[in-house]
Amino acid sequence: MSANEASFDKQALEEGAAFTPRFSPDGLIVCVTVDDRSGAVLMLAHMNREALDKTLASGIMHYWSRSRGALWRKGDTSGQVQTLVELRVDCDQDALLARVQVGGDGGACHTGRPSCFYRRVEAADGGVRLVTTI
Repeated sequence: MSANEASFDKQALEEGAAFTPRFSPDGLIVCVTVDDRSGAVLMLAHMNREALDKTLASGIMHYWSRSRGALWRKGDTSGQVQTLVELRVDCDQDALLARVQVGGDGGACHTGRPSCFYRRVEAADGGVRLVTTI
């Protein structure tokens, strides 16, 4: 590929209208999920092609569980169904941002909390500790 072709490809990727998500070598793309109402970050998860396709087709968030090695429709067991409001892609199309309406009890984390980001990392006494915030 020539420098001009590489420049065109980058230009098309970053500025074009074609949605061409760039999955990692293991077939995944990261997805940051936020509450559409509050803007709070709910979770970070991964999607494979099937999860992305099912999300776009149904309007319900689907993810790929790396620990279970399985597709998962958010809310099937917890009741915390996430309805897609808007999906964005970053500049080089290797990360997604999903704005969602959260069903059920409004939570997103398997611990029962509204967000998976419930601990703050603090430097303390020459070390580091975690402080629960919610």
